[in-house]
Amino acid sequence: MINKKIVLLILFAFVGMQAQEYIPLWEKNKMPNSKGLFIKDSISNERVMQVGIPGIHAFFTSAQENKGAAVLIIPGGGYHHLSYNISGFQLAKWFNTIGINAFVLTHRLPISKDVKEREKVPLQDAERAMRVIRKNAASWKIDTNKIGVMGCSAGGHLAASLGTIKDDFAKIGDEYDSYSFKPDYMILISPVIDMGKDGHKGSKENLLGSDPSPELIKKYSLQFQVSDYTPPTFMAHAFNDKVVSPKNSLLFYDALLTNKIPSSLHIFNQGGHAIALRNNPGSTNLWTGICEQWLMEINILKN
Repeated sequence: MINKKIVLLILFAFVGMQAQEYIPLWEKNKMPNSKGLFIKDSISNERVMQVGIPGIHAFFTSAQENKGAAVLIIPGGGYHHLSYNISGFQLAKWFNTIGINAFVLTHRLPISKDVKEREKVPLQDAERAMRVIRKNAASWKIDTNKIGVMGCSAGGHLAASLGTIKDDFAKIGDEYDSYSFKPDYMILISPVIDMGKDGHKGSKENLLGSDPSPELIKKYSLQFQVSDYTPPTFMAHAFNDKVVSPKNSLLFYDALLTNKIPSSLHIFNQGGHAIALRNNPGSTNLWTGICEQWLMEINILKN
């Protein structure tokens, strides 16, 4: 297993994060899609710049507040870095207030020198994270049918990939392989969906490289991957998002409608890119309340 001293160093590196535990995803020397290089975990200005030991930061509710549900939160950052605080830890604390256990993912970046197949590595870690949560669900008092995923910006792309791409990139022949990585619900905030003309250039280049094939572009343009496999989805975007066009959410929602997936889309007039947890302009600030009501409607939270 991962050396506990290394894990503690990672924990202390995240100053002020206040997670109860950091849980590595892979045992030593068993991490797939790795060249075996030593990559030092690096953090700057509340951004994870390099990831050597991918894992999840656990934010558990109190026993009294636990509603038996969980969410894997994937921070944004254009597949270049991870904005772990504003689109990770802050959201985790909000989920705790409504009784949901939260796990913030620190996944390897596709631009890492250690990665063999760049486009697979973020999803590889996300799939493994879902399996880690499901394997431990009983001891954490979590219903295995109430484990969802949330992502912002490029984190929204990775979250949506979990709910659309069926390829098992995380299978390594251990006890975790038998657990499902499919989320039971998805929450996508200002998500990158398209890898074509309506997408985000930086996310596309960082994930797929500078000259991806048409087949790769289509595979990771997630509006084309929606099927009856895809879980109920909540989406929020801003009309004035200048970084990731709200057309991304429209494309995904149209695919959800075509496949008759019960979902909710909200395009707010203001908010810019990566709508925040609090202090949004005008009606955009209502998104968390609407999302909580939606979670009740799909029976993740009980009234």
